[in-house]
Amino acid sequence: MKSLGERIRELREERDLSLRELCKKAGDISPAFLSDIELGRRHPSDQVLKEIAKALKTDLAELKSHDTRPAVEEMKRRAMSDPALGFAFRRMLDANVSPEDLLKLVEDKAKKSAK
Repeated sequence: MKSLGERIRELREERDLSLRELCKKAGDISPAFLSDIELGRRHPSDQVLKEIAKALKTDLAELKSHDTRPAVEEMKRRAMSDPALGFAFRRMLDANVSPEDLLKLVEDKAKKSAK
């Protein structure tokens, strides 16, 4: 399944829109922000995602179906119910762990578990 950013980029390219063109159509969001969304570094608010969907002439629900992040409330609930997980989140933030580093760690763990 494609990520939200990958799906946005795919739709943008299908419609032959440059990054800047889509930004203008979506309410003048910055190209850097849209690039970060497409690369999975940042996630748009519901309002920004709605504007992107409108500019791409696609269904908002279809775009949201590609956003596989757990809800923020779920992350808060899990961190509060498991002190070790909360501590791990804090350590990760304090260490400025990048999303790429975190994904690599998860992928490495998955590979070890599969052996």
